[in-house]
Amino acid sequence: MALSSQAGRGAQLRAKKLIPLIGNLDNPKQLQRLAGLATHVLHLAPPPSAGDIDTRTQHLIQALRLRSKPVALVYASTTGVYGNCNGQWVSETRVVNPQTDRARRRVDAEWRVRTFGKQSNVRVSSLRIPGIYAADRVGGDPLERVRQATPVLVSEDDVYTNHIHADDLARACIAALWRGKPQRSYNIAEDSGIKTGDYYDAWADRAGLPRPPRITRDQALLTLSPMRLSFFSESRRIDNSRMKRELGIALNQSSLPPARDAGMTSA
Repeated sequence: MALSSQAGRGAQLRAKKLIPLIGNLDNPKQLQRLAGLATHVLHLAPPPSAGDIDTRTQHLIQALRLRSKPVALVYASTTGVYGNCNGQWVSETRVVNPQTDRARRRVDAEWRVRTFGKQSNVRVSSLRIPGIYAADRVGGDPLERVRQATPVLVSEDDVYTNHIHADDLARACIAALWRGKPQRSYNIAEDSGIKTGDYYDAWADRAGLPRPPRITRDQALLTLSPMRLSFFSESRRIDNSRMKRELGIALNQSSLPPARDAGMTSA
């Protein structure tokens, strides 16, 4: 079963052998029929774009409390909850330090699902996810950003970047539904530890495309959007050992591109 706010997605969901349930997380009255329907819940919806709390997660939990509770709930959060870590390696034991409004709403959502789990004896996992990429994902194709010549920072100003392929993320979500420990956070990321500029340089080189232009942080402040700047204001390297150890995830993908002679093209 899949909850969607778009009635037009019914046929698409049925084609994937899912039973569509139309409901909007911004409208709690539409969610009451969710209660008692699912034993395992995967919560992928982002928070609202404004406000101090994640009202969507709040509404979902209110609905799940109405009848028999699920066995497990997995919430898709973000590694942004850690804030700027100055390039240090970050495990799940690090105290969260969100530095953007959207990350603060994610911390609020994590608190809400964790509290729900403790109070209702539901096994809750919060997956802390970095940048999601895939060739067919809107905004998630690294080569597309290379083709757009989006500037990156010069090496001395650059920050570390972290990624996960959409397929590996899907596997991690399913693993957490069945194997996640109660009220547990998991970093869902690849073994990278690479800076942003070097990451896009690698994609450009392997595809035979020009490398992205490099600019200083001062130049970035004058030319880049606030959203893009926010990605250059935080630097961290994500430790994924708990994911591998407890969820049993062996990553199938790598955010670094294969060599050109291994089939990489610029198409």
